[in-house]
Amino acid sequence: MFPSFTLRYAHLPARMSAECTPTPAAAPRLVAFNHALAEELGFEAAAFDAAEATEALSGNAPPEGSAPLAMAYAGHQFGNFVPRLGDGRALLLGEVSDREGRLRELQLKGAGRTPFSRGGDGRAPLGPVLREYLVSEAMHALGIPTTRALAAVTTGERVMRRLPEPGAVLTRVAASHLRVGTFQYFAARQDVEAVQLLADMAIERHYPHLAPLSGGGRYLALLEAVIARQAELVARWMGVGFIHGVMNTDNSAISGETLDYGPCAFMDAFDPRTVFSSIDERGRYGFSNQPHSAQWNLARFAETLLSLLDEDHDRAVALATDAIEAFPEHFEASFGAIKRAKLGLHRVEEGDDALAQALLDAMQAGHADYTLTFRCLAEAVEPAGEAALLELFDDREAIEAWLPRWRERLTREAADAAAIVARLRATNPAVIPRNHLVEQALTAAAEDDDYGPFEALLAVVTRPFATPTDADYTRPPRANERVLRTFCGT
Repeated sequence: MFPSFTLRYAHLPARMSAECTPTPAAAPRLVAFNHALAEELGFEAAAFDAAEATEALSGNAPPEGSAPLAMAYAGHQFGNFVPRLGDGRALLLGEVSDREGRLRELQLKGAGRTPFSRGGDGRAPLGPVLREYLVSEAMHALGIPTTRALAAVTTGERVMRRLPEPGAVLTRVAASHLRVGTFQYFAARQDVEAVQLLADMAIERHYPHLAPLSGGGRYLALLEAVIARQAELVARWMGVGFIHGVMNTDNSAISGETLDYGPCAFMDAFDPRTVFSSIDERGRYGFSNQPHSAQWNLARFAETLLSLLDEDHDRAVALATDAIEAFPEHFEASFGAIKRAKLGLHRVEEGDDALAQALLDAMQAGHADYTLTFRCLAEAVEPAGEAALLELFDDREAIEAWLPRWRERLTREAADAAAIVARLRATNPAVIPRNHLVEQALTAAAEDDDYGPFEALLAVVTRPFATPTDADYTRPPRANERVLRTFCGT
């Protein structure tokens, strides 16, 4: 049933990981399996065996050819450097080559203690496992680079967090699990050989166009490519109102994929200061701070590469600094293009950024829902259809002043109204994983063993540009449904 595994990371020097055996699950049960993703990965659909999948993806009987290991990494957590973190509850099984020839890593998250567990139990509660499953698959459907969820298996045991909760294991799929923190672990130990091995692996796996380069220019080009990809990723997050919540360097993927869905959330009413994460007490990773946080993380990545950039330390620092200082330009270019698309604009004009900002200012003043405001623009292209948009605003003065400016700008697009409406509907989702709906689905599963709400929500959020028949999936939360804090679940 399972495709063949390769063990490229496992074949790196032994100091870069630790071989581990998953902790057996007492009574595993497969509660979610991503058949479409399995097909992409080369699973034999006709040979699918739920019992075999349950045993393999709970960790009880790892797939043939896999070699479970815990990866070593360090990280800055809320600005504080921790020199030894590593996979404390996750095990990399190995890599498979998908049907397009891309290497994809499979990892069991919640598979038990490892040498990096730091006193933890190595397990994962069901709620965070299902949150990551839901949100990562929604992000993929939104076109945002992300790790993905292949399966969720309950363990038949309880794990203790704030309260006892059902335990579970998530099978996560990633282009790789190389992180800024992976490089930091070895750079902190002055292990230049390991840093170079990681850099070469990152080029091979994610930036193969850089392979012909040599010397310091090869690694400077890697730094610049990672910077550009991270800038685009954060811009895409912000385009859908996504707040990662824990942008530590150990959660910053070299591939440019979204990694780790702990206290993540989507913004409802627009406010650039929005923070959900219960552990982000000072708002370090709030919505509008995400570009700055990404640039800060990338500066830490640049520090790990200095010995590879140039033998002259001062010159290496200058090269790295120039690369890092280019981040805002990359971000603004990406976010500017996203904002234009969200307004139905294809051509580029000088006043477009100001037009987009004016809408955001009107949304903040009117406490308007971020997702629905952009979605309702399609109907508001013509004045006769603006009622649904205006209803989203507590204070309508600013939005009523903005609409004529926007419509006048649309007249300079080389498209008729119908084409602009179609463009808007294809860009602005009708559905996101609303925090209150996610919490309702997780509560039903964890407390009542009812996966109906989870499955229904998953079906809707993986078709985000289609308007669902049930309006409850699109509406903002009522006052008594609002989720103000999200939790990591580690």
